[in-house]
Amino acid sequence: MIVVKKAKTSKDFQDFVNFPFDLYKNSKYWVPPISKEELNTMDKSKNPVFKNAEAEFFIAYKENKIVGRIAAIVNWIEVKEQKKNKLRFGWYDVIDDFEVSKKLMDEVINFGKQRQLSFIEGPVGFSNMDKAGLLTYGFDELNTMITWYHNPYQMEHLKKLQMKKLAEWVEYRIQIFDENKAPEKVKKFSELIMKRYKLKPLNFKSTKEVVPYLDEMFDLLNKTYNTLQTFVPIQKYQVDHYKEKYIKYIHPDFIKSVVDINGKLIAFAITMPSFSRALKKVNGKLFPFGFLNILKAQKFNNKASLYLIGVDPNYQNKGVTAILFNDLQTMFNKRGITEVETNPELIENTSIQAFWKNYETELHKKRSTFTKKI
Repeated sequence: MIVVKKAKTSKDFQDFVNFPFDLYKNSKYWVPPISKEELNTMDKSKNPVFKNAEAEFFIAYKENKIVGRIAAIVNWIEVKEQKKNKLRFGWYDVIDDFEVSKKLMDEVINFGKQRQLSFIEGPVGFSNMDKAGLLTYGFDELNTMITWYHNPYQMEHLKKLQMKKLAEWVEYRIQIFDENKAPEKVKKFSELIMKRYKLKPLNFKSTKEVVPYLDEMFDLLNKTYNTLQTFVPIQKYQVDHYKEKYIKYIHPDFIKSVVDINGKLIAFAITMPSFSRALKKVNGKLFPFGFLNILKAQKFNNKASLYLIGVDPNYQNKGVTAILFNDLQTMFNKRGITEVETNPELIENTSIQAFWKNYETELHKKRSTFTKKI
């Protein structure tokens, strides 16, 4: 018999966070999150997103053993301001038992019906800055720090529940050229665009230099993606939360920016060394010694991850990304980075995907959200 309970106590939330460590313990490809960060995300007193969101977290038991988990989420900004009467679900992990998925989803849908919501979509988090998408291709690839890993059967469970694909993302593996083999047309195009629009690159030497620009970067993110189907505006209190959460992972060398003639930020790219293998070694715990693996990954790494790109709408489709990637190419060569992995890009974001044609690439992962009326 399968029983589903709502997480209420501290132990319940610990169990909720710990379940994937058991489910994927033999997987070579699942990259564990930091457990404390997961708990903080679900803590109303620590995550400011609860100012405009509501969530319940469910755990499924079979013979007194945990066999699945899921979160039911509503983002009230999305519902009230954007008129998307949407129920979100996330943190979806189950054993290969369709009845477990069905029981969990029933609880989520009941949560949505109680709030008069019209349709369900997931897996997603609270906002655009959270993990999103069920892995549908690339099950033999490590996930990144900001994506979920899933087993193939989870997609089949959702299809059996009459859920259909909605948003789709693609992820690329990009080979970085040696300095003397870097695409000459990218270099020349970068110079041409800077001259044509009177732009210049902005590089940072310390985290202290980056901080004054972070609010502008998040503002650019809102402007960059406000026409995409999954967009929900990022609130100022969320910006402060994400800055605090991720700044410790970012080295200033890995942030490239472009400013106009007046010094206004018009584009940026945030990359990081790949933390996937380090996080597998850490296995959810930064202390007492896990953080040493993170520090090592920051300094000694031949792989990087592309996390965020923002471009002012007035400069979109004008080749500004060439300036960013020309600078990134130089930095990658200097640090011995030979491979970069993009994080999920919505399939309709064709402009950035067209740019990858300048490099040797492989589309190695896909993910989707799934939806149906409730």
